[in-house]
Amino acid sequence: MNESIIRDLIKYMDVEDNAAIQYIQTEHRMKLGLFWGIQEGSRVLEIGCGQGDTTAVLAHLVGEHGYVHGVDIAPEDYGAPLTVGEAAAKLRRSPLGDRIRMDYDFDILSDQAQFSENEFDVIVLSHCSWYLKSFDELAQILSKVRTWGHQLCFAEWDARVTDVSQLSHWLSVLIQSQVECYKENSFSNVRTLFTPEDIQELVYAAGWTIKEEASIHSPELQDGRWETEMTLAEAPVELQMFPIPDKVKTLLLSELKLLKTHHVSGPGSPLGTYAMVAKKQ
Repeated sequence: MNESIIRDLIKYMDVEDNAAIQYIQTEHRMKLGLFWGIQEGSRVLEIGCGQGDTTAVLAHLVGEHGYVHGVDIAPEDYGAPLTVGEAAAKLRRSPLGDRIRMDYDFDILSDQAQFSENEFDVIVLSHCSWYLKSFDELAQILSKVRTWGHQLCFAEWDARVTDVSQLSHWLSVLIQSQVECYKENSFSNVRTLFTPEDIQELVYAAGWTIKEEASIHSPELQDGRWETEMTLAEAPVELQMFPIPDKVKTLLLSELKLLKTHHVSGPGSPLGTYAMVAKKQ
């Protein structure tokens, strides 16, 4: 993987204060883009673009004759210390800017969200499905976008633990997703837990055929530690805020004790990433 390309992308994102962290994040997105086989000149629709971590990589891969349209349901002022709108503005001012469009407050399932048939070569959903409210929401998205593009490229954390060092990340995800069952509204990172098997079933049911799959590991990613620290800080408070049955609350408290035990023994490793490429049936 070309180190200079990754450093250029970080420069375009204008995140010098967090360059070391962003290098690891961008390197992971580059692994995904290369696995997906994004071609020069491709027209890409990226759903759940966030602050543009994957968008920047996609824009590099499609080249000067390609195009990336990123959309996200979050408002432009979402996120800290840099909002998604501020991050997108920086990226659009970069040399990649003329091949990028990023729209926020964009509900892909609304009647106003419409594109032409086969307007895009590739539809990308990268590390965004766990933010969704339900299985039904992902099912609707996968079905709706099928008319807009030829190829579906998907990535999400792989809930299949392959090493004991991943247990902290896994427990954090499990605890968050269980607490979510008792919330009416949420801004959490994990709102619905999809396993690779769940994703496979939903993709096939929406009319796609999976052509290639992989579990991609980027052990330097910081996300596992971030999720663990956030869960240990926020979950005990949330257990008192929401109408969780006592028996479930006791279970969650036991899981938090296990999480704390794993966390104090070391930083652990992040889960792998389940990635796949699908075509229309």
